Amino acid sequence: MSKKVTRKKKASRPKTKVGAVKRAKKKATRSEKPEGQKGGSLVARAYEELKERIITVYFLPGQYLNEGAICALLGLGRTPVHQALQRLEIDGLVEIMPRKGVIVLPDSIAEIIKILDSRMAVEPELARHAAERATAETAAELKALASVQKSDPDISDIDAFTTSDRAFHRKLADMSGNQVLSDFARNLHERSWRYWYLHLWQTLDINGSNRQHSAIAEAVAKRDGDAAANAMREHISSLKQRLSQIQSSRGGARADRHRSD
Repeated sequence: MSKKVTRKKKASRPKTKVGAVKRAKKKATRSEKPEGQKGGSLVARAYEELKERIITVYFLPGQYLNEGAICALLGLGRTPVHQALQRLEIDGLVEIMPRKGVIVLPDSIAEIIKILDSRMAVEPELARHAAERATAETAAELKALASVQKSDPDISDIDAFTTSDRAFHRKLADMSGNQVLSDFARNLHERSWRYWYLHLWQTLDINGSNRQHSAIAEAVAKRDGDAAANAMREHISSLKQRLSQIQSSRGGARADRHRSD
């Protein structure tokens, strides 16, 4: 009986043409979205926001995180935050420790070298596929992203670099048409960005990176898959060389400390 009363109340409301259109749109939206998508979108939001804070070292390696504090920071409930942390644990960015909290995992130089080796196996193939599928329009868009754009003087060099670097590599991955490789490369690439913020900023060479990105973009525009793959290999090899410089300097510093002892 209560259901019949409810229907009568809804039927008695005055309906305008605009109101009817709005209700139709809402109804269509509800019918198009599967049950639980809202919860899924909250998990995705928590995941992306937490990952961004880890990559840009808002949360430092070795730092313990409290789920309640994270919920307050993001303005989200515990369920999406907890599920997002579980995804980040799979990514190797955090470790969930029962009854202790969540710790942001550090990346050692040895770990970063493994990541770069993995990128070396994946990203040249993305570049090759991008070259094979390139159109005049997509090639022009890639060329436009090849150089670091710093329109705001208040933005640091490292922030400007990582923003441009992200855009370039994501565009290249999209052009490849291989979603599986693209997702894998994105995860590896994001892990690399964190090390830029931690250590590689010391060897930041924006002009060098611009030249390397431009070489990749030029090869893609010419639809030369081999040249694009080789240019990508040279780009990643350059990162490994800079990493070796830091590793060597640290080794020398440790040797100096041992001699002084």
